[in-house]
This record gives sequence, C-alpha cells and structure tokens, in this order.
Amino acid sequence: MTTRELWQNIMHYREFDRMPVIHWTGWPETMERWKQEGLPAGVNIHEFLGAVPMWAGVGVNLGLFPEFAEETLSETAEYRIFRATDGVIQQAWKSQSCIPHYMDFTLKTAADWPEYKKRLQPDPARVPANLDQQIRHADASGLPILVSTASMMGWIRNWMGVENMSYLMYDDPDCYADMVNTIADLACWGLDQVLPRMQAVGITPDCGFGWEDICGKSGPLVSPLIFDRCVAQGYRKIRSKLNEFGVPLYGLDSDGFVEPLTPNWMDAGVNLLFPIEPGTWGATPEHFRQRFGRELRMFGGYDKLAIEKGPAAIDAELQRHVALLKEGGLVLMADHLITPGTSLANYRYFLDQVRNLRLK
Repeated sequence: MTTRELWQNIMHYREFDRMPVIHWTGWPETMERWKQEGLPAGVNIHEFLGAVPMWAGVGVNLGLFPEFAEETLSETAEYRIFRATDGVIQQAWKSQSCIPHYMDFTLKTAADWPEYKKRLQPDPARVPANLDQQIRHADASGLPILVSTASMMGWIRNWMGVENMSYLMYDDPDCYADMVNTIADLACWGLDQVLPRMQAVGITPDCGFGWEDICGKSGPLVSPLIFDRCVAQGYRKIRSKLNEFGVPLYGLDSDGFVEPLTPNWMDAGVNLLFPIEPGTWGATPEHFRQRFGRELRMFGGYDKLAIEKGPAAIDAELQRHVALLKEGGLVLMADHLITPGTSLANYRYFLDQVRNLRLK
C-alpha cells in the first residue's frame, strides 16, 4: 500500500492498520542542531529519517502577477528594511529565524485595491510550462496529491496588515468581499487549468488545499459574522469547482484558535483542517471529533513540544490519541515546525514510535 492509499483509507474511514510516518520540516536552528548531533551534510532528510513528505502538490501561480519590484530601503549589519514583492515594507533580521516585522503597506484602504486587483487576474503565463511533468511526478511519488486553492483571508491580511484589514471589514465590507471573490475566481480559473489535465491522464487529486493563518491564540481575525457576509461565498465557489471534478476534500492550513470559525468553514465546504494545535491553545483532535463529527478530517494533532521532553512524554502523547486514530479521519503528525529544543535522538524516537504503532 502506498502512502497515498494509506492516507486515503484513513481520511475516508476505510481499512488501515497504521499511520504514515511524516516529516514536514524544522526551524533552521533545529537543522543546525541536528547537524551537530549527527545529521550528515547534504543527506536527503526524508530518507535519513525513514519518513515521507506531507504530500505532493500541483498548481498554477495564484499570487500577485506581476509582483511588485523588491526594493531595499535601508540596511544594517543586523537587519534589512525593504519593500517585498507583495508590496509590504518589512524589517527582516539577518542572524535569526523569525517572522518579519511589517512596518508599512502599499494596500491600506479600498482606494488602493485596484492596483492589487489587476495583479490577480487570469493569465496563461501563470500556468507553469512543466505542469504535465508536475502531474506525472505527483502521481509517481506515491504521496497524497493536493491542488492549490489560494487564500481567501490570509493573503489579504499579509498585504494590508491586521489593523488596515480590520478597518476595511467595518468601513467597506463590499470591497473586502470583492477581494475575496477576486481571489476565489482566480483560484477557480487555476483549477480549470489543472484538473482537466489531471483527469485526462486518469488522476483525481485527493484534496484542494489553501492557506489562511487567520487566527491567533485568542481567536479569529475575521469574525464569523463577517466571514458569512464577505468570505463564505469565495469558499463555496471553490468547493463547487472541486465537486465538479470529483475532488472529495477541501482543506485549509490555519494556525491559532480556529474553533470559533470552524463551523463557518465547514458550512462553506471545508472538510479538512491542519494543524490542530495542542501546544498553542490546548486544542485536541478528540474535542474536534466530538464537536464536529466525522465529516471534519484532521491533519496533525500531536503536541510537538512533547518531543523535546524525551521518550516518556513522547509515548504518553502518542497513547492519548490511539483511540481516535483507530476511528480514522485523523492523519497524525507533529503540528508544526520542529523546534530547536528537539534533539535528533528524540525526534527519531518519535518517528520510530509512529512507525511501530499498530491500530488493528
């Protein structure tokens, strides 16, 4: 059974007896630590760990096109201030991994939206020349195949900043809705470029997948009320397009306290969430299953901070999820980037315990 077949069986509640052994990635500082602890230079990390990537992706360019020209505004030995290709002026540190500090924005109000909207239109040049090769490679990988569905909220938050976006949602919700619909229409156009070519060679992707990161530790940055008024229609367009081609799952990546927005996402057609973050706000996949039922599939759910603590904590965290794992609908993995506090030995122990777990 390939990883893709195993993933499908888990997600669709069919027969399976184990979990895939998945490695996503770690912080650069984590990788530097592991090199000091025996990770060979230049090695294929997945082969070294005996793990597989999360999935194989196929898609077209759905971002700003053309992008803005990157421009350095000032620079010191510690940091650089520049206008990035998305128009955001930001400060990035040179000697540490961190989220850039956003300082100013090209997109601030509804008056600035036309400049962005014209960069979010269909264009044949968005389709990669090697799309057919991407499709063949994804099929040959043996991994679950995901097709890109863009971002209905997270990209707008990045382009505007939280404060500007919050004012826009209140002052001009019709403009905010137009932003969402513009991105959704572009995503549907992208699916129309990809899915028929996959269908022509007998491949149906397992999931349409988008990115949001639209929730913080205390809740969503877009309220459920504004979501239903301005955002849900964009998701429904994409869900309808996925249905047209028989794609069964529509998934999202959003960090933070996502539970208040999850019913709205599901009502708009989303049925897979990643990650479920026990280490950030006390979430558990067991609670999500109890509240949202089997229709909501999950990816993640294992508290990555337990791996730092060693074998006893690793085993305890794994065992508390075994009952739900046996039900299906949850592909277990560490919820996010592996932290620098994680030794290579502890991480390999964690992967070995997942590898040796039997669920039948």
